[in-house]
Amino acid sequence: MQQMFSRMALVLALAIAPAAVAGVPGRTHALATAPLAPVTLLPVQADPRDSKILLTLPPAGADGVAARFLYTVALRTGLGSAPTFLDRGRIGATRIIAFRRIGKKLAIQFENPRFRAHGAAAADPVGSVDFATSTVWLGDIGETRADGTMVIDVAGFLASDTLGIASSLDQSGDNFGTGDAQGQGKGFKLAEKLSAADPGSLKAFPDNIEVDAVQTYVSEQPGAEVENIAPDAHQISFTVHHSLVRLPGPGFVPRAFDQRIGGFSTQTLAFGAPLGEDVVRDYANRFRLDKLDPTAARSRVRKPIVFYVDNRAPEPIRSALVDGVGWWAKAFEAAGYIDAFQVKVLPDDVDPLDVRYNIVNWDDRATRGWSYGQEIVDPRTGEIVKGMVVLGSRRARQDIQIFQALVGADQLNTGTANDPVRVALARLRQLAAHEVGHSLGFAHNFAASTQDRASVMDYPAPHIGLVGGKPDLSDAYGVGLGVWDMATTDWLYGEPVSRADRQAAADAKARAVVAAGMRYVEDDNARSPDTAQPWGGLWDDGADPTSELRRMLDVRAAVIARFGLGALAPGEPVANLRRRFVPLWLLHRYEVVATAKAIGGAEFSYAVNGDGHEAAPPVSPADQRAALEAILQTLSPTALRVPDRLVPLLSAAANGSDNRQFDIEIFASHASPIFDPLIAADAAVEISLNALLSPPRLARVAAQHDVDPKALGVEEVLDAVIARTVPARSDALTRRIAERTIVKLAQVAANKTTTTDVAALIDARLQRLGTTLARRGGDGTDRDWAESLSRRLLDPRQRSAMATDLPRMTPIPPADPIGGEGEWMDLP
Repeated sequence: MQQMFSRMALVLALAIAPAAVAGVPGRTHALATAPLAPVTLLPVQADPRDSKILLTLPPAGADGVAARFLYTVALRTGLGSAPTFLDRGRIGATRIIAFRRIGKKLAIQFENPRFRAHGAAAADPVGSVDFATSTVWLGDIGETRADGTMVIDVAGFLASDTLGIASSLDQSGDNFGTGDAQGQGKGFKLAEKLSAADPGSLKAFPDNIEVDAVQTYVSEQPGAEVENIAPDAHQISFTVHHSLVRLPGPGFVPRAFDQRIGGFSTQTLAFGAPLGEDVVRDYANRFRLDKLDPTAARSRVRKPIVFYVDNRAPEPIRSALVDGVGWWAKAFEAAGYIDAFQVKVLPDDVDPLDVRYNIVNWDDRATRGWSYGQEIVDPRTGEIVKGMVVLGSRRARQDIQIFQALVGADQLNTGTANDPVRVALARLRQLAAHEVGHSLGFAHNFAASTQDRASVMDYPAPHIGLVGGKPDLSDAYGVGLGVWDMATTDWLYGEPVSRADRQAAADAKARAVVAAGMRYVEDDNARSPDTAQPWGGLWDDGADPTSELRRMLDVRAAVIARFGLGALAPGEPVANLRRRFVPLWLLHRYEVVATAKAIGGAEFSYAVNGDGHEAAPPVSPADQRAALEAILQTLSPTALRVPDRLVPLLSAAANGSDNRQFDIEIFASHASPIFDPLIAADAAVEISLNALLSPPRLARVAAQHDVDPKALGVEEVLDAVIARTVPARSDALTRRIAERTIVKLAQVAANKTTTTDVAALIDARLQRLGTTLARRGGDGTDRDWAESLSRRLLDPRQRSAMATDLPRMTPIPPADPIGGEGEWMDLP
């Protein structure tokens, strides 16, 4: 990027003499001179000695507004902690900012174009006066010139918390979903005396102004996440980047959102709509692509979409990211655009926060976490102005840990099909394509895994094969876009030769997608383990979740049988086996959740009237019973018994400085470091029961059974669970499985969201089970256990205590990039 000015004192203007700032309060010295700048968005001066950022605004109009721009804010420096969502490259909401004169004051306001006044055009930045705006800063006008132009110092506004950092620090989570409330920060506030705009950061261009501010936040209770990172956890500073951007000009044609295709959207309410039409209008977010030859089926474009990969990403990661991002070029070519999508490595002289550049950031964090794709979007039309991706570097290293546990440390860097590094790079290609897809306007499609990897916008589980009883990773991840990606790119960006038929052509493409049988499940119907869409699983694999769960149990048994010191490199601490064991032991966890969604599930779609998919039939009784049987297999002692030979190996102690990533990813133990195989069983049981016995699922099972007596019923589910988990005779493991199941049933019965009918069915079975256990007889530990459990079940107060005795719950190590079971990611 062109370096235009000295960083000691910048003068960025059409032509501003030193006298231009005369009369600014508190100013007693002249600005240093600088070369004349090219035409910029606004005349703007940086005064490093007084720490001022001086804007020269046009004369105010009749409504008091001097200027309007797009405004967005981003983090130039992050916390390095995924739970806070405060990463380098995180962007805030895109707003329309107005500079409004009110007497001798200048107000900075966020306007509200979502609500359109009668007769307002689509690109009108002014919302209806019937709806609120937000005044976010009010200050003195430094000077009003004879021509009506005004000079204001916006440094105070730039130092304010427009990104919501304090709130993010306060909502940093509870130590990765483990229930440890000490992980959460509280009471963070902006420290104004420790915050200021940075005059030396100012850059101005014809269509945008970019400037940084240092902002410091203080708290007496910063929490474990901040304490793990900050040199002084009680006061933590960020460099926050602000962008003022010229409002996009005419020519962009919004595309109506279509729920059959999905994606990200911008909503407006047009109150001038004719009666009988909905005032709510959703526009699909997308970049502007103008063909040089609008009459050609295929043409070059005036301004290609170019994504720049962070040059901080090391090789071979950088090349893998370039490859993955580049997959989208094929989709744009197929949609009729020649070289319209490009990927390059970020040049050294380009500021990644400059709004003119689409960036794929490679971010380091103290612990692993999610990646995400973001958009800066015109809130009037849905036009994407900038894409900004954040990829967390430690996730790839976690993947290598898992693959190393699967195939052995001796495969590292061999270049073979089972090389964990090769497989991790394959996943990074898909991750890069996935997150850039979000920045292009595409949402998740969590059904794609059930249709032969139809989209990179799913969360891909590695396909783990078995060859000769050994894990095989040769086909772990797909290569390139899927059929869903190609079709949705054509829908979102493709244009008919006759521009008059734009909406009709888009509708025809959406109908074709439905007619082709492509499945689509978005976040709300997939993320939670208790959702009802049988095809909406996260991190699942294969065409049929139930069949894949059975297969994955076989894979899991094979890899656990082989697991041992071979998962470690020579000289590596043996304690690391504890961390590598967890993802193998819980290898089936995603397929359990995916399989459970068939129980009480229904095959609904985002239908429109007339497309033939209006009804949402329940999953067949046979498929629901098959799913139930597969989940019951995960609760068997065979599936939950840790091999005796592994317990001593998993009991090696760790030494040295605390490693938070290690600590949160191993099973807890009552006698640490001695490994407790029963706690490992607890965690696996919890995953299966949480998915199977969730109150919404049981309510749906009951409702379906009421309509069809042949359908799976709650009684059948409960009886099957109890029969398989409470045996007539027991050992330590089977007793633990039984007690964990009984406690879960008591909790579900006591849950306020459980229907009264379901709660009554559970209550009756627990009462009968208490009576049965009282008659059990026998001798030794088994008899004492049965009598104790019987007394607790037959006494209503003790049973209630059992349901609320949370310390008996086992923390489940995180599976998704962050978050425990039941705390699913809420991000793109």
